[in-house]
Amino acid sequence: MLIPQEQANRSISLLAEVSRTVTAENDISKVLTLVLFIMSEHMDMLRGMITIVNRETGEIVIKESFGLSEEEKERGRYRIGEGIVGKVVKTGRNVIVPNINDEPLFLNRTRSRKHETKEGLCFICIPIRAGSEIIGTISADRRLGGPTEKENKKEKGGRKDNDALQHHVDQLSIIAAMISQAVRLKQLAHESDRHDQLAPPPTAINAEQETEESIPEEKRPKNIIGNTKPMISLFKLIDKIAGTSATALVLGESGVGKELVASAIHFKSRRAEKPFIKFNCAALPESIVESELFGHEKGSFTGAVATRQGRFELAAGGTIFLDEIGELSLPIQAKLLRILQEKEFERVGGSKTIKVDVRIIAATNRSLENLILEGQFREDLYYRLNIFPITVPPLRERKTDILLLADYFVEKFNQQNQKGIRRISTTSIDMLMRYHWPGNVRELENCMERAVILSEDNVIHGYHLPPSLQTAESSGTPYTGSLQQKLESIEKEMIIEALKRTRGNMSRAAAELGLSERIMGLRVKKFCINYRKFRP
Repeated sequence: MLIPQEQANRSISLLAEVSRTVTAENDISKVLTLVLFIMSEHMDMLRGMITIVNRETGEIVIKESFGLSEEEKERGRYRIGEGIVGKVVKTGRNVIVPNINDEPLFLNRTRSRKHETKEGLCFICIPIRAGSEIIGTISADRRLGGPTEKENKKEKGGRKDNDALQHHVDQLSIIAAMISQAVRLKQLAHESDRHDQLAPPPTAINAEQETEESIPEEKRPKNIIGNTKPMISLFKLIDKIAGTSATALVLGESGVGKELVASAIHFKSRRAEKPFIKFNCAALPESIVESELFGHEKGSFTGAVATRQGRFELAAGGTIFLDEIGELSLPIQAKLLRILQEKEFERVGGSKTIKVDVRIIAATNRSLENLILEGQFREDLYYRLNIFPITVPPLRERKTDILLLADYFVEKFNQQNQKGIRRISTTSIDMLMRYHWPGNVRELENCMERAVILSEDNVIHGYHLPPSLQTAESSGTPYTGSLQQKLESIEKEMIIEALKRTRGNMSRAAAELGLSERIMGLRVKKFCINYRKFRP
């Protein structure tokens, strides 16, 4: 029999593995299949299935399963209100069947259990929600009296069995929340496939144009520039999530444009006419952040001369963008978790509970998983935010977008500074394309603003770009010295860049460079590098 601590450890292991799968995989079908496989390993699950509701036909179908053949899976079709699955979709309530022999609503439509004894076989079915809408279910077959319950039946007439069932219901409920956005995307794809089957086949020209790396112009965000494959994938994700009310977590290095992604999601959504409120969690002291987010009552602290609405109230009906979410203190994280779960909060110094309908988009350039291990970020909040992670690619992974962005910034700063820059010289283009852009799009924007201001002949030359972009040839300073000196110079520069990216974290910098921590320490000592100065 599992003691509570062992049970808790298994639950954490299960949920952590599901979270990693949802975050790491881009293929929706693979995500759902792997989640069911992980459940089978951690929950002694015999069979599991994820169903979705087709809103056009009202039919509930099995999209992914574990322990079912393709034929059995195909037979699993239900109407809303029909059988246990249909009942869960209709009522939005969990259903636990301790013994399927005793449940008349259990239809066994897949006929997957006809060759095995049904005594002691239990069935759990949980609704999957997108906001207030039921979009599908996740269910599991388990046999009571398995390895984790054999001793439980001896105690108090099955009370332990009920406790074990409730524990699995709690686990499934959390998993249902974690995969809800993936199921929503699967639902949209299923409805789209059915629509395509009814529509006339595309012409040869259209089929050729609709490649994997293309995207219709109307689906492209108006505020983001890019034509590379990583950006096309990003645009598709934005288009998918914009039509929902799901919480989104935007990840990426500093300067990649996470705020632009949040803005694109909001203005492509049904909330576009409502407020879009932005808040940088690292910009203000902790004592002020709580009042800024949740508001305060008159007299709640020194200087509170009047009642003031917080950002969440100002964003009512719309979207709030929380940048640098990893910088929030633990007490404020607890209040944020309550808003995500209950959609309610109290102002600072107030006792009145305020209900609010706000979509939350969070962003960070830090590793929230590492912050959890360090005790600086709540694990339950991470799972709530990480429903639909979106990673914005760094500029070095989308090199061909550099010139598009450079042209855009030239036009922008031409207008702002009444300049007439007409072209970028070949030398400058080479320098822009060779640079690794640790500051990403923000750094490129600053470079182009400087170049536009410095240019006097309506052309941007290499010497107008910052020294960090200059090469030996372009600056007229050819390198002299031995090969060993040059190699050591490059090695030192790479170590400094890695420390900059990891904010002075020696272990992470060593991992990025493929060095052991011992070798990293020796190199830092050899080149007299002060890693502490890179820490925030």
